[in-house]
This record gives sequence, structure tokens and C-alpha cells, in this order.
Amino acid sequence: MAAFDYTAGAGLFPCKANNRTTRIRYKRFDSAAEAVRFAIEDMPGAQLRGCVLEVDNARFEGADIRVLYDARDYPLLRREQ
Repeated sequence: MAAFDYTAGAGLFPCKANNRTTRIRYKRFDSAAEAVRFAIEDMPGAQLRGCVLEVDNARFEGADIRVLYDARDYPLLRREQ
């Protein structure tokens, strides 16, 4: 994967969920790193599969977001699992 700017602002567009109590709406983040962490650590797995992360006019879907989180150059601490 080409160099990714984790410091750029990002928008996270979750998929539509059937269960409205856990529905997460569009969120804007000051950094892509924060958006990636939120998507992986805080969103239900079912919503991650259909969500889209938009950074500098580039779009990343669920599996791509996981790759960004697992990358060696991901700048934030990861939650213990």
C-alpha cells in the first residue's frame, strides 16, 4: 500500500444497520488515525464490513480500514485484545 497520511482529516460513513439502537452515523475526525481506531475498536464488526472511510478524496472500505489499523506505521496505541 502506498504511503498513507494518518494525520489528515477523515470522514467515516458507516453502513445502515437494521438495529437502530446500535446505529452509528457519519462522524468526522481530526485525523485518519482516530477514525481508523474508532472503526476497528469501537464499531460493531457488522457495521465495519459496510463502512467507508474517506481521506483526501480516497475511499477505504472495511477490509482496507483493517489493513490501515494493522500497518506498521499506524501511529496510535492499539487496544489490547
